[in-house]
Amino acid sequence: MIEGLSHMTFVSSGDRTFSVSREKFFVAGDVWIAVMEGESLPTRSYNHVAFKVADEEIEPCLERIRSLGLEVKPPRPRVEGEGRSIYFHDEDNHLFEIHSGTLEQRLAAYERMNTEAAE
Repeated sequence: MIEGLSHMTFVSSGDRTFSVSREKFFVAGDVWIAVMEGESLPTRSYNHVAFKVADEEIEPCLERIRSLGLEVKPPRPRVEGEGRSIYFHDEDNHLFEIHSGTLEQRLAAYERMNTEAAE
């Protein structure tokens, strides 16, 4: 049985090699993220990793992401109540999301939409 997310690895850059290439480590909550040197992804896609934040943290996160010079994508259309998101690419074409909602909120919002459409 899967207990949760252990870690994520992305190709990027660093100074010393202990694994297959140089790497840096970041911690997000209880998850550690390994970022390794290597070739960038050849293309961008919607495949992404999302990090949860409180709704009041969305704007400070957006300011921080922009201060790093990262490309912020325009927001996608949202169903009211599913939370807010910021999507951004790193320099190696990885897509990340900062999201303020929960799965329960999203499913409840979708259910409301289905109920309204059926009426």
